[in-house]
Amino acid sequence: MDKAKAEERVKQLTKELREHNYRYYNEDSPTISDYEFDMLLKELESLEKEFPELADENSPTKRVGGEVTKNFETVKHKYPMLSLSNSYSKEELLEFDQRVQKILGREIEYICELKYDGVAIGISYKDGKIQRALTRGDGTQGDDITANVKTIRSVPLVLKGDYPNEFEIRGEIFYPLSVFRELNEKREAEGVEQLANPRNAASGTLKMQDSSIVAERKLDCFLYFVLGEELPFNEHLKNIEAAGTWGFKVPKEEKQLIRKCNSLEEVFSFINYWDEQRSSLDFEIDGVVIKVNNYNYQEELGFTAKSPRWAIAYKFKAEQVETRLDHISYQVGRTGAITPVANLEPVLLAGTTVKRASLHNADQIAKLDIREGDLVQVEKGGEIIPKVVGVNFSHRTSKSKPTEYISQCPECGTELIRIEGEAQHYCPNMWGCPPQIIGKMAHFISRKAMDIDGLGEETVAQLFEANLINDIADIYSLEKEDLLPLDRMAEKSVNNLLEGVEASKQIPFPRVLYAIGIRYVGETVAKKLAKHFKSMSAIRSASLEELIAVDEIGEKIAESIIAFFAEERNVELVDRLTAAGLQMELNEEESGPSSQKLEGNSFVISGVFERHSRDELKMLIEANGGKNTGSLSSKTNYLLAGDNMGPAKKEKAEKLGIQIISESDFEQMIG
Repeated sequence: MDKAKAEERVKQLTKELREHNYRYYNEDSPTISDYEFDMLLKELESLEKEFPELADENSPTKRVGGEVTKNFETVKHKYPMLSLSNSYSKEELLEFDQRVQKILGREIEYICELKYDGVAIGISYKDGKIQRALTRGDGTQGDDITANVKTIRSVPLVLKGDYPNEFEIRGEIFYPLSVFRELNEKREAEGVEQLANPRNAASGTLKMQDSSIVAERKLDCFLYFVLGEELPFNEHLKNIEAAGTWGFKVPKEEKQLIRKCNSLEEVFSFINYWDEQRSSLDFEIDGVVIKVNNYNYQEELGFTAKSPRWAIAYKFKAEQVETRLDHISYQVGRTGAITPVANLEPVLLAGTTVKRASLHNADQIAKLDIREGDLVQVEKGGEIIPKVVGVNFSHRTSKSKPTEYISQCPECGTELIRIEGEAQHYCPNMWGCPPQIIGKMAHFISRKAMDIDGLGEETVAQLFEANLINDIADIYSLEKEDLLPLDRMAEKSVNNLLEGVEASKQIPFPRVLYAIGIRYVGETVAKKLAKHFKSMSAIRSASLEELIAVDEIGEKIAESIIAFFAEERNVELVDRLTAAGLQMELNEEESGPSSQKLEGNSFVISGVFERHSRDELKMLIEANGGKNTGSLSSKTNYLLAGDNMGPAKKEKAEKLGIQIISESDFEQMIG
């Protein structure tokens, strides 16, 4: 066959195979047999081998994988990938609906979807071709797993129909239960340990370095959220339906996987239906997601630091099982907090074999009167770690003895303390208790903190036991000759570790602040402190009043920061990290442009704007010394109003005497 004929045949085969693939994996309505499909695929493979220049990077033949990825690149999300707020009762849904209606001043159309229990993914397309697939990560940035996602047959590599030039689509990758069962049966026959549950198995599969193995695992993907600047519709459901015509596997109304609801009664009907019918699905769900349909209303409702205000997840009631509590052990966390753990007779719960469950604290043990030897009720609802929620007293023997909570640290023997107003006991030996020391270092090197490549929690423990590191600053004094004699420390792994340590010196200041482990200073608080004070030295010297003046920093957090820097060893630790070259202040780019033109003024943003997104306006307010607030109050100075602002918000602003300004007014204010 000459090249011209081969090119024509390659185009024809590519088109046919994409269509057959879509019909089989997305529509569940194949028009040819598996054998016929394989023969077409082999013909295409043969032609691409003979004429390599005709092979497209998104050819159907690439579905089998083969690309090997040593390190998954971390990439910033174009749009933050936030989590949803959870609700566990219909009363909470009623409160959500009331909040939405109060802000928007009208009844709202909701879209109900299934809450898939899989791995969140964001896939970008440009000019109809797949560009990049990112995991959620920390919501700001995720891992690039494009090579592995390309092997999933229900994810189109090339789109069809009338699609936007550039957009992102989000969804959930999961193991079909039938495929998961087959995989575990095969592993059992081979004498290999079975995979614990479909979700963890899907997550682990997507992080495999060899995409050909991922291809064999037969993962699937539902896509349910489209983002972009030029979407065809201003409604969530219509864009999902459009995405179905572009080649995506999306939830469909005729299969009752998605429903438009005009009232809470219709929302509850959808929830009740799937609470009863979820066992009929070939994939796991753990609830229902309720979203405001209209994009303008979504814009107006906005976001909290962690989740959108226009969506909520309703979690189904947790599955509960009974099993025997063999004995209670105690764990020591990095802050010294003691957590009692129930060691159980293994039992299957929500697709996972459970051997341990949290008992929370001494008060919970006393409240439920939990004792060793009891038959206990275990639940796994909304938490990764199962918990004991009750005792079957009818099975308790006369020899049963009440649980005596420990008074000394199980690791270092130090007398435990209990801070007034707190439920947990603590080991105060922060500088001498091994789990606390290792825990602090493990937190420091973790993904959301310093993210040191080549250095994991096991390696941290190994280095501590070898007396090579005793605190987080010691990590920056590690030498090659000290590491090479250790087990599992070949030259390549040592080089990777030391390169990772060196690279971590470029981690931005907010993450350094989070990494050093000040109690109550999580990611969000660290970002706010860094943005306000600009440097570690400014935070160190800040008074209680100055700390409390920062948005969302309360007295508890402020006191913890002051107590941290009052400890001489902590100050010395931070000085050593500074000397090692870590970022201890915001750079110019992170600080952003700044002025004090809006100092002392608080703003509420509502509606849709012509020249700026709501996020851009919020950034401009903060960059010029102003403060963003989520709702109107007597302390609000300005309501920045765009199109489609809810009448209730306008009415409240007028009632409170708050000045209503336009986008142009705001631009004049900041010059």
